[in-house]
Amino acid sequence: MISPFPGITPLKPGCVAYPFFGVVPMVVDEKGEQVPDGTMGRLVITKPWPGMMQTVYQHPERFAKTYFDEFPGCYLTGDEAYRDAQGCFWISGRNDDVLKISGHRIGTQEVESALILHPAVAEAAVVGIPDEIKGQSIYAFVTLKVGFHSSDQLKSELIEKVKDAIGHIAAPRYIQWSDDLPKTRSGKIMRRLLRKIASHDVGEMGDLSTLADPQVVEVLIRESEKISHP
Repeated sequence: MISPFPGITPLKPGCVAYPFFGVVPMVVDEKGEQVPDGTMGRLVITKPWPGMMQTVYQHPERFAKTYFDEFPGCYLTGDEAYRDAQGCFWISGRNDDVLKISGHRIGTQEVESALILHPAVAEAAVVGIPDEIKGQSIYAFVTLKVGFHSSDQLKSELIEKVKDAIGHIAAPRYIQWSDDLPKTRSGKIMRRLLRKIASHDVGEMGDLSTLADPQVVEVLIRESEKISHP
């Protein structure tokens, strides 16, 4: 729906460029007002487009609530994005993967990318947990490469790495070491489970049958109990 045209559209690494024919996107704030270029916001589609779905089978109410209720008259894509001065769109990730910390919107992918910059880190997954003062705090699950070992010193190095790459506001408050992360058989990280584990809300974990290794969840829950937070 938003895509570059090789040979016609100026190509920018990481940019989805311009809308396809018949697609009219816009970036809005939480009140549905269009935001200035360069400002991150919610990506919506303001008009019907060719090939647009009309409902979800046997769930028309769910279809309307999910895509149209929040911003009446617009289709909610569920993505965070911004438009640059040339009119090109940049998508930073899903709305669910954006944390709001002290009024700042921070993408989990940004923090994860900063953590992976450290030579000891093989993989990282970041989620937000409730914080009475900031709104949310950053909780990071970090898997180390073979040959590296967890330590308080390494935690400090990772926090400094994030501060240098993004800023102090994005520094993880909690870091949990993990040998593996809960993933589907296709390799997708189940962030829903990570959010529940990080929040110590593990009473009902839901369906785990799609996980490649359900035992990973039990290990993470045990390790999370060692990390106390309000």
